[in-house]
Amino acid sequence: MPFPIPNRSFTAALTAGALVLALAACTPPNAPSTEAPPTATSGLPGTHIHGLTISGDTSQVLMATHDGLFDVTKEPATKIGATNDLMGFTPGKDQGTFYASGHPGPGSDLPEPLGLMKSSDGGKTWEPLSRQGESDFHALTTTRSGIIASDAELRTSPDGKTWKTVAAGFAPAALAGHPDSDTVLATTQEGVQRSTDGGNTWTLQKQAPVIQFATFPRPTEAVGVEPDGTVHYSSDAGATWTRKGRIDGQVQAIAAAKGADGKLSVWAATAEGVLVSTDGGATFRSANAS
Repeated sequence: MPFPIPNRSFTAALTAGALVLALAACTPPNAPSTEAPPTATSGLPGTHIHGLTISGDTSQVLMATHDGLFDVTKEPATKIGATNDLMGFTPGKDQGTFYASGHPGPGSDLPEPLGLMKSSDGGKTWEPLSRQGESDFHALTTTRSGIIASDAELRTSPDGKTWKTVAAGFAPAALAGHPDSDTVLATTQEGVQRSTDGGNTWTLQKQAPVIQFATFPRPTEAVGVEPDGTVHYSSDAGATWTRKGRIDGQVQAIAAAKGADGKLSVWAATAEGVLVSTDGGATFRSANAS
């Protein structure tokens, strides 16, 4: 989804805007991919990255792309499941459960658009849940109350099958939530919108930085990245933010996790490859560096 230049200033806005427009571009149904194959220098399985998540039990780094789901924990990336354009992607509460939306891949007999799909086996197979042929959810997240998604309309669902439209007054570029909390962040050109009731009501966080990507490593902790790569951390689920470091390169997706030792790690998919920070977002290095 496009992320127009906001009135509030930030650097590299033109670059970031062009990036999000590229990410939002959709290939016609069943059309073959025209993307360049992955290279040893980028370490990415494609150029359209739509989501990044960390598997808590296996420590796998999973990437949702224009050409399907990939395990990018190590190089080369490993394909998981069929080739579908996963425009929206989010983990569920249970290990190995994911929700996705987007477009069917070449030769697929799935509907266009995909509506909401669910996988219970780590992305190997997908089950249609609802809105097949109706919704292409570009923004998608799970909460304690259910699922929040955007297909030009902001919608909430307790079970992924029945939906309610929310009159939010904005179209999110990205949604971030946690399956053990009802706090949700929506990134917009005006700034961060925040909900504490599972997406039913929203408040613009006027003092927050203009964040493009956000993620929740824990229910009360959030990480956000501005269009210029500046990283912020929140210990109160997005109510207030502290500036950390900066990611070099065009960020396309982020993920974060907190280990048993209490240390926060942040991953970022960039045009140059997957980067990781093991000091809470202060500094980043290649995730596959020896």
